[in-house]
Order: sequence, then structure tokens, then C-alpha cells
Amino acid sequence: MTNYWTNSAYSTLAISPDRQLLVTDDFLRTYMQRPELKLVPESCPVECSLHQRLTEHPRAEVLESEISAMADEDIQENYRVWLRFRTRLLAANSLESFYMSLFKGEGVDVPPLFIAQLAQIFVRHILGDEVHPLEARMGELFFRTQKISVIDDGIVMGADEEVVAKNAQAGDTGNIMDLLKGKSMTMRSADLDVIHEDNADEYWPRNEDFDLAVQLNFGHEPINHFCRVLEKWIQHFLGAGVRITPMQQISDPKWSWHVGLDAAATEILNKLYNKELVESDELQKVICLFRLDFIDEAAVAKAQAGKPVYMAIAMNDQQQLKLKPQNLLFNLPLAKTS
Repeated sequence: MTNYWTNSAYSTLAISPDRQLLVTDDFLRTYMQRPELKLVPESCPVECSLHQRLTEHPRAEVLESEISAMADEDIQENYRVWLRFRTRLLAANSLESFYMSLFKGEGVDVPPLFIAQLAQIFVRHILGDEVHPLEARMGELFFRTQKISVIDDGIVMGADEEVVAKNAQAGDTGNIMDLLKGKSMTMRSADLDVIHEDNADEYWPRNEDFDLAVQLNFGHEPINHFCRVLEKWIQHFLGAGVRITPMQQISDPKWSWHVGLDAAATEILNKLYNKELVESDELQKVICLFRLDFIDEAAVAKAQAGKPVYMAIAMNDQQQLKLKPQNLLFNLPLAKTS
């Protein structure tokens, strides 16, 4: 039993008999301690009063006149965003249904940071306490942008972008991207703390540091564990059993469905599917391809029954991998439910 990502607020939520997450007052209180709403020495009396009331009664009604009476206009807007978010949270039957509702209708009106935090909570819930550390590390891709570096012999390394940026700003010689270059794999593992099968348990004491680099090449264990996280994500939200397998290329003349797991991968897969010219430098952005097969054929639309879904992850022009896990919830060829 391993507890990890304790700062995610997962422990403040309730769990329904069908394993859905339910919003609690304690969960709502965690937002009052976030930097966007936390009191500072300059907070005006109106802000202090409202903050205390919402800390004590997180579902309390708040009037626009109270917000507009605050001295700081930025804080006013932060409260408006939070209250709109809270209204939608409380109207939903579960945190899962709220998350699904974000991507329907007229577009997302919730800050990307909030969406990433929810994704972390869901991955924590889905993986549970008895999880392989490599699954937890690959689960980070669902809510934290990875900086990608392709080094000697085509080795593809991913490291947390925020950690990389902090190291670069500090001018530290331990900058992850610098250390990724020109070293043997043995040296890289030592200098970079690259997580792999043999040292995977080192993840737990530093699970919220997000400072372990990982190799993302086809044929390496982290990608296999990534597939398991994807399978569990789909099972939890859609109730569909699937098997996901890494691939090196798509050579299916009857290719009929695909899903990009990020914006860059979506664009590349669309071009390949439509037989458009894809330049070699764009193809090199693809990190890995995947094949998804449905275990339960009843879950699949009839036209797609027995056929695989192809997927990919790719880095963008900034060498970032920015996963969009919601793509798996809305873009699969599922049978329509009544």
C-alpha cells in the first residue's frame, strides 16, 4: 500500500459505491488555500471576511456585490472564476461527470490548471494504492507537460517541463536537458536519475518532486506501463475493456479509426490517414504509436467492430508532450447508449 501525490486533494474526496468521486466540503476548502485565493498581507477586509466565510462554509452563497467590493480587481476575477467552477462542480453527480461535461457544449471555461489538477486526482484514484511506480510516473503524463529530448541513437527522453525550466533558470549544471547530451546510458542514469525497472522504487520518496526523467522509446517498459494507465482510464470513465499495444508503424490497408493523444499527434495521424504528404521532420515528432483493441465488442460501434483503433503521442514544435486524456473519452468509436 503506497500513498502518493498527497497534495492532489484526492484524500479529501468521498467515493461512491460505484467508485465515482464525490465532492466534499473539505475538497472545496482546498481551493481557498491555493495561491489564487489564499490571503496575503495586502488582502483587504472584504476579501478577508469572504475568505473566512468560505473556509468555514465552502458552499455559502456569494453575491456579486461582495466580490466587486474587494480592493484588488485581479482577486475579484479569481473569485468569479472559482465561483463559476464551484457552481458547475456542485451541480454534477460526481467529479467524473463534471469532468466529462467540461468538454461538451460551448467549450471549456475552466482554467487549464484546474483541469490538470482533476486529471491528477483521477489518475491517482484509478491507479489506487497498489501500483507499480512506473505506472505512477507514466501517469504524470496525464497532467504534467513533458519536455522531450531525442539524444544519441534515437533515445527519446521525457522530463517534467516545469522541473527542467526551474533548473535552467537556476543556471544549475544539473540542468536535465544538458545532462541528457553526450553521456553514456550508464552515466545518464546516474546523473539524471532516469527511472527504469531496476530503480523504480526510488519514485516513492520523491513522488511529488516530478524530477525523474523517463525513456519513452518503443520496446521499453515505461511505454508498456503507459498503456496500462490508458486502459484503466478508459475502463473507469467509459466502462469499456480495451487492450492497448505499442507499435512502431501503421501498415494497415483497412485503417479506419485513429485518435491522437495530443494536438501534435492528432494532426500527424489525420494527415497520414488522408494520405497527405508528411515531411520527415514532422514524422520525427512522433514518439510512439499504439493499437487499441476492444475486449468487449458490444462496446464498439457496429461499423468498427473487430477493427483496431490506432493512436499516437507526439511532441510539438516546442519539444513538449502535452497529453489530452479527454481525447480518449470522446473520440473512440463507441456504440451509442440509449
